[in-house]
Amino acid sequence: MSSYKDWLRQYIEYLQIEKNASPHTIHMYRNDLEEFYAFLNQEVVQSIDEIDMAVIRLYLSQLYDNGLSRRSVSRKLSSLRGFFRFMEREEGVGKSPMMDIRLPKEDRYIPQFFYEEEMEELFKAADTSTSLGQRNLAILELLYGTGIRVSECAELELSRIDFQLSTILVTGKGRKERYVPFGHYAEEALVSYIENGRKELLAKSEETSTKVFLNNRGKGITPRGIRTILDKLVKDAALTVDIHPHKMRHSFATHLLNEGADLRSVQELLGHEHLSSTQIYTHVSKDRLKDVYLNSHPRAKK
Repeated sequence: MSSYKDWLRQYIEYLQIEKNASPHTIHMYRNDLEEFYAFLNQEVVQSIDEIDMAVIRLYLSQLYDNGLSRRSVSRKLSSLRGFFRFMEREEGVGKSPMMDIRLPKEDRYIPQFFYEEEMEELFKAADTSTSLGQRNLAILELLYGTGIRVSECAELELSRIDFQLSTILVTGKGRKERYVPFGHYAEEALVSYIENGRKELLAKSEETSTKVFLNNRGKGITPRGIRTILDKLVKDAALTVDIHPHKMRHSFATHLLNEGADLRSVQELLGHEHLSSTQIYTHVSKDRLKDVYLNSHPRAKK
C-alpha cells in the first residue's frame, strides 16, 4: 500500500515543518502509524479507501488482546485521528474512519512521587568531592527544584541560566519556551558544578559544549544518561523504590500542591498546555491526608 507510506511521509513533514513538533512527538507518531500499517498488511487491506470503522475496531481489539492499557490504546488512536484528519483536509480520504470512534476512558492514574525524606536521602547520595558527583547533585537539585522534564534538563544551555533572577529558560513540548524559577539549593549546586566539576569534565573533550550538563567524556549528556544517573543515586541511597524519568517532576508538583500552591501556578511551571494535565497531581500523600484530618475534624482527637 504505497499510498499509505506516501501519506505518512507527508504527515511527518507536516508535523516537522508546520506544527514544529518535538522529535519525541514525531518519533511517537511515526511508530504508532507504522504499527497500524503493519496491521493493515496483516489483514490484507490493500487500499486506504478500504480503511473504515470496522477496520479500526478490529485494530482496537487487537491492541487490547496484546495487553495494552487503555491509556496506551487511547494514545495510538489519537495518532490515527490526527493522521486521518490531515488526509481528510488534504483530500486523501473522503471521510475519516475515526469520525465515530470514541477514545477509551483512561485508567485512573496516580503519579508516583518521592516523599521529602526520600529526597533528602537522594541528595546525600551524591558524592560532591568528585566532578561527576557535583554534576549529579546539580541535576538532582534542578529537576526537583524546577519540575522540568529530563529531556529539557539535558538540552539546557549555559546561556539560558539567569543567576540574577534565579530563572532558567526552558524549551518544552512543541518548541514552546517558558521561564522557570529555581531556589537557593539548586543555585548553590549549579554554581559549584559550573565553576568546578563542569570545567574538569569539559577538559576531557576537544570540543567546547554549551550544554550545562556534560557526560564523563565532556560532551552534552543525553536524557538516557540522566536516567542512568538517577538510577545510580537511588541505588546508592539504598532506597527500596523505583525511579522513572518523570518521578522527580511528579515529586515537584505534588510537594508544591501539598504545601498550598494553586493549580494554575503549577500548570505554568510544568509547561502544561491544558489544566487537565496538571489535575492528576491533586492527589495528596497519605501522610498529608492524615494530617489534614487530624487537624481539621472536631472528633479526630481529644
